[in-house]
Amino acid sequence: MVRADRPRADRPGGSAAPGRPPAPLLAVCAGYFMVILDVTVINVAVPVVGRELSASLTGIQWITDGYTLVFAGLLLTGGALGDRLGNRRIFCTGVVVFTLASAACGLAPTSGALIAARLVEGLGAALIVPGSLALLQQAYPAPAERSRAFGLWGSMAGIAASAGPLLGGLLVTTVGWRWVFFINLPVGCVCLLLTLRHVSASARRTDRPVDWPAQCALIATVALLTTVLNEAGRRGWTDPLILTGAGLCLLAAVAFVLRERLARTPVLPLRLLRSRPMSGAAAIGLLFNFAFYGMIFTASLYFQHHRGLTALRTGLALFPAVAMTMFASVLSGRLARRTGHRPLVVTGMLLGAAGLAGWAAAGPDPDYPLLVGPMMAAGFGTSFALTGATATVMSAAPDAYSGTASALFNTTRQIGSAAGVALGGSLLAAAAGFPAGLRTSMAIGAAAYLLAAVLAFRCVPSKGHKSGAAG
Repeated sequence: MVRADRPRADRPGGSAAPGRPPAPLLAVCAGYFMVILDVTVINVAVPVVGRELSASLTGIQWITDGYTLVFAGLLLTGGALGDRLGNRRIFCTGVVVFTLASAACGLAPTSGALIAARLVEGLGAALIVPGSLALLQQAYPAPAERSRAFGLWGSMAGIAASAGPLLGGLLVTTVGWRWVFFINLPVGCVCLLLTLRHVSASARRTDRPVDWPAQCALIATVALLTTVLNEAGRRGWTDPLILTGAGLCLLAAVAFVLRERLARTPVLPLRLLRSRPMSGAAAIGLLFNFAFYGMIFTASLYFQHHRGLTALRTGLALFPAVAMTMFASVLSGRLARRTGHRPLVVTGMLLGAAGLAGWAAAGPDPDYPLLVGPMMAAGFGTSFALTGATATVMSAAPDAYSGTASALFNTTRQIGSAAGVALGGSLLAAAAGFPAGLRTSMAIGAAAYLLAAVLAFRCVPSKGHKSGAAG
């Protein structure tokens, strides 16, 4: 049964008519900005947090990955709840949870308390992100307007990524690392007010229950995967606990698939994955997040621990990588109307591969100017491909599963981020020195970008091709 959560055609922002202020877009992007900012702003702060709270390298990884773990593990839950209870309602709930958890992070007295608050932040993010794309799809039904909206949504990630390292370095250097989290409070309040005022209420499908056994299996899969990758650098890849965790992770993944095959109302209908555009674009999202965020995390530690830069100078050093993302998504959204998404996604992934391969080949301690070009290529390529991958997933999904499709895409992306950070940290810990571990990490990231380019060529529809809704 489909029920309307009091939708009204005359509500502010309920239409995407030309000339109207893009209030729904501003509201949704404010929430997404806050979530992505929290991913990037923490990278230059964690070394300082680790020193002040006496956290180990593994603890530093968990400050970053604890958030991403819950975020990735609960995204499908957030998407299913949005489809069932209304995407606007779940989106607003996520904003409230995220904002309160950010305050708890800023007030945390120990590394354990900070990690716990970061887990709650991940819950809030998991409720925000699936609803963001579903609300844009609801507010902008026309394909051209929707493509522009998705481009701006992607550019918001670029702006947040660009602002994160610089803002984090500035805050850590001036007022302290706690303000890295306190900065979310005003953004969260503005986002909530804009959403309640300008975003139309969403349809509710109360006949679709949440498949909790499948959710638990997915959470266990993501948690075990992240734990294995985080601990492998310290314990070694052949440690019995690591091998046991890897086996349990595989069993949890199999249990999720079996449950989804047998469930009457699966959280992720497997027929959706039979759509090549949807499953392929989701895999592309995993690969480019794995490469890009693994690069940002390991480069941040390299600049601060190996080269002795301050948090602010590290933010400035990383700026070429993230600055390119500020306009690449908007440019991609505009070009897509002429070329289609496939050539843009393929080009972006090839640029990313060239960038990280260039860093890996630059030598153990290259001069900084030699790293600017590789960082710019990786940042531009990732953001250039984001709009096309997003549009591919959302176009392949039935409207009734828009929240689930958004959750699937962002789940794979966050799993990629968590794996990139965890594997990068493990390589730094296991290698003979920071330069060796960093170059290995960059080489693996370049391979991930190349694989994503191959998938994009095979799975992203060409211009003029109408993929239709899966299922």
